[in-house]
Amino acid sequence: MSQLAAGIRSRGVVNSIRLPIAYAVGNAAAVASRVSGRGSGASIKGALMMRIYPGYFKELLVGKRIGVISGTNGKTTTTHLLTAALRASVADPRDVVTNADGANLREGVVSAMSTRPKAPIAILEVDEQVVPDVIAYGHPEVLIMLNFSRDQLDRHHEINALGKKWRKALIAAGEQGPTVVANAKDPLVTWSAEAARKVIWVDMSTGWTQDAALCPQCGTILEYDCAGHWNCPGCPLGEHQPDYRVEGGEVIEADGERWPLDLQVPGRFNQGNAACALAAAVEMGVYEPIALRGMRTVQAPAGRFAIGSYGDTRARLVLAKNPAGWAESLLVMATDPVILAVDSAIADGTDVSWMWDVEYEKLRGRRVIATGPRATDLALRLSYAEVEHEVIPDMAEALKGPFEGTVDVLSTYSAFLRLCHMGGVELK
Repeated sequence: MSQLAAGIRSRGVVNSIRLPIAYAVGNAAAVASRVSGRGSGASIKGALMMRIYPGYFKELLVGKRIGVISGTNGKTTTTHLLTAALRASVADPRDVVTNADGANLREGVVSAMSTRPKAPIAILEVDEQVVPDVIAYGHPEVLIMLNFSRDQLDRHHEINALGKKWRKALIAAGEQGPTVVANAKDPLVTWSAEAARKVIWVDMSTGWTQDAALCPQCGTILEYDCAGHWNCPGCPLGEHQPDYRVEGGEVIEADGERWPLDLQVPGRFNQGNAACALAAAVEMGVYEPIALRGMRTVQAPAGRFAIGSYGDTRARLVLAKNPAGWAESLLVMATDPVILAVDSAIADGTDVSWMWDVEYEKLRGRRVIATGPRATDLALRLSYAEVEHEVIPDMAEALKGPFEGTVDVLSTYSAFLRLCHMGGVELK
């Protein structure tokens, strides 16, 4: 036997031993994490599996039909919508594996896919930094590019750096790259997506433009008309005609075909997410009525919009991580009072100056309860917005009420996780 053959055989034997150990250790850690209330355990499970079996991330991606969802806002909900669409189209829903709990780094992807490693279809929420690796190793069929917005800048690079990485990865993939479903309203997404072999453009009908002042191609100040359409006066980059657009709760295709959404998740932003999911499902071979039938079953993706119970109080939990997310989420806050919970743990980003970019003025005329570790910072911003409010830093105390009916709670990520745990909401 040659030395090469002996080496290959030796590695195969070692891997056959390592893999069961990786599963055993990872599953035990996930159980311990859930029992201790630290979280779903997905990330620690995947991290330990990769430590014991380093090549598993690449190995799990091979030989599957893969749909990838990324962007700053809306990843988790869009992933749930696309997963539901695909599962509605197959005989066995278990053939579609996904990271439903939102753990979207390499560790989370490994944890999710290891639950059904032989599943032929994977719908994966992927962190923006991980997208180039998934393109290179997994050769996804479809990549949904939602948006780029400032988020956790104390930990991440500027969004232009992310856009450049995505564009570079798409150029490198060439004709082997994915079909991109791209948000035509986002200039940086547009510039990145134009490098793909095929692009399906979606008008998500969202209104946030504060992260898109300069052309990502030439640096010229972008122009916006009264209808919100954008273009660059300094180069050819501009908003594309959409293949799908959202209007009045319907998705309208370029040929005029209209599809009522009738979603169970609220908000204009989720209609845009659903339009992207529908476009991706069709690209993956799912007939629109079947895709929509599946998407309409999605209720509380990873706890978002779920109802938690806190003694005598019932609260609808809404998650927003950055100014763009808060701007859209404030539009679905329907109760009086409304509770706003803000933290600045590592998962949120320790810099909370983003609060000054949120139009809390929209809450004027309603009472607001500011809670969480950064409640006083939020209270200062609310004072400048001339919004009536009270400060109750302890979240359990803030939820005591009494309230008439269900109260809406909008929170940052760490606070959201604690509220889900306190209120008995499962992250799935």
